[in-house]
Amino acid sequence: MRRITAAVAVAAALAAVLGPVEGSARETSKTIFGYVERVVVSAEGFSLKAKLDTGAETSSLDARNIKRIRRGGERLVRFDVPDPETGQLVTLERPLARIVRIRQNDGPYERRPVVHMWLCIGHLAERVEVNLVDRGEFLYPLLIGRSVMRGAIIVDPELTFTTRPRCDPTELSE
Repeated sequence: MRRITAAVAVAAALAAVLGPVEGSARETSKTIFGYVERVVVSAEGFSLKAKLDTGAETSSLDARNIKRIRRGGERLVRFDVPDPETGQLVTLERPLARIVRIRQNDGPYERRPVVHMWLCIGHLAERVEVNLVDRGEFLYPLLIGRSVMRGAIIVDPELTFTTRPRCDPTELSE
């Protein structure tokens, strides 16, 4: 751990002398968050603990009773999300964006429905693709992947809960 800290200190000193490096965080306005943060999900205003996972490309939301349905020619997904405050399941519906194949660690591929949802982390709000899967056995109901973080977020693995979501959930309409 000390080697990493020393390397970071050397890199910071070089950056101070040399100025911003093209493509570096100093050149852009990326925000530093911890590896676990509070995130507001969609207009329903669920405040969930989320793991910011740089090893995952896509984001995943804990969803139960996932059903693909058709209504008036539109392909939808109906699913239940556990309300973290009450534990009750809340039923949501979203248009099906696509189906994604996810490989489980050393296991087989799994097909998951993907929907668009708004996520608010700190001052950042973005409509993103989220695949739906039962994450009931995981510590965090929401996993945020690189596709959401790219260009906007730097993850500091030593930090957690650095900020609270500062978006108005009513402005996060689907």
